[in-house]
Amino acid sequence: MLSEEDFKANYRKAQLIDVREKGEFDSSHILGARNLPTTQLRNRYKELRQDLPVYLYCENGGRSSRTALFLKKKGYTQLYALEGGFKNWSGRVKSTKK
Repeated sequence: MLSEEDFKANYRKAQLIDVREKGEFDSSHILGARNLPTTQLRNRYKELRQDLPVYLYCENGGRSSRTALFLKKKGYTQLYALEGGFKNWSGRVKSTKK
């Protein structure tokens, strides 16, 4: 788990992944994030590159921690989760207009 400060320091150089469901992502997400819900992870994890860091977040930290454990078992090594999740994020966000 990374503090928001540490997360902000490097997430732009990484794959920023929001593991919340599409509706949560569409309502608001960290600017630059890709949506890869935990419910789709088993089928889609290969979309992530193993040679780049993966920065994960969810609403409060639980799903991103479980996602990091899953990815670690699949051979990913540079995994970072946002401590406290999106609800504690104070950086730039984006909403997807419907």
